[in-house]
Amino acid sequence: MIPTHLLKELVKIHAPSGNESAMTEFLLEYITQNQSKWKVQPEIFHGDEFQDCIVLKFGKPTTAVFAHIDSIGFTVKYGKELIKIGGPRIEDGYKLCGSDSKGYFETELVVLENEQGDRKLEYLLDRNIERGTDLTFIPNWREDEDYIQCCYMDNRLGVFNALQLAETLENGVICFSTYEEHGGGSVGFLAKFIYEKWQVKQALISDITWVTEGVEHGKGVAISMRDSGIPRRSYINKIVDLAKKSKIPFQLEVESAGGSDGNQLQKSPYPFDWVFIGAPEDHVHTPDEKVHKKDIQAMLDMYRFLMKEL
Repeated sequence: MIPTHLLKELVKIHAPSGNESAMTEFLLEYITQNQSKWKVQPEIFHGDEFQDCIVLKFGKPTTAVFAHIDSIGFTVKYGKELIKIGGPRIEDGYKLCGSDSKGYFETELVVLENEQGDRKLEYLLDRNIERGTDLTFIPNWREDEDYIQCCYMDNRLGVFNALQLAETLENGVICFSTYEEHGGGSVGFLAKFIYEKWQVKQALISDITWVTEGVEHGKGVAISMRDSGIPRRSYINKIVDLAKKSKIPFQLEVESAGGSDGNQLQKSPYPFDWVFIGAPEDHVHTPDEKVHKKDIQAMLDMYRFLMKEL
């Protein structure tokens, strides 16, 4: 049974790229309250040298799991204009929320287009929001027997997966990273830390991918052979062979676009092997991201299996 109450709580947290502190505080409190029930109590690393990231070290690690804690959103520019954080889809009427010195507010997105087809984004509210304020989608949780649908399944589901993994993990590292949706930046120093401290150089990327003509709802977790980045083939083969051995449902993904913390690992000066493994979602980067529960379960099961085998 998937504990969806935790996932429902995670999608409510306001943590767009660059402003992840609320998520960091939630995670630290959650870890403190729950780690006594975990199979192994981890060493916890956080603070100024990690910015808003958190590193959990279990036992004698050989492999790290990376899950980014930030989301897409919008920033108030001048007047009522908005600019994107990351790559949100834009549509008139999307419900947004945020807080400035005057308090919490809810608003909606307005898409303006001129004769040349140029688009401008604004918000609809009876007062001006302070410039620099960031806005996120208002969560609208929908759940039935087969699907969960809400904003920010990308990547609160990846974070949820890492927290579930922590309950039984004996040896490994979990890295909660930041900035992923807007170009990355924290994975470099996290890679340096875990490689130099424990010589860890294998990684799994706990993130969410797309439903496409080749990756479908309900067919299992996606193992990405490539996106805009190309992992080392020998490591992919190792992971796929283990996945076959597991008997857990999975799909192989091959894409030309998209990226993740894996791309940042590959650009780091450390010899990391990495593979992206995540459930596929529909309606990407909208308030209506939709994931099949079978794929969520396969993701949870696959990470538990792989982290034992690796």
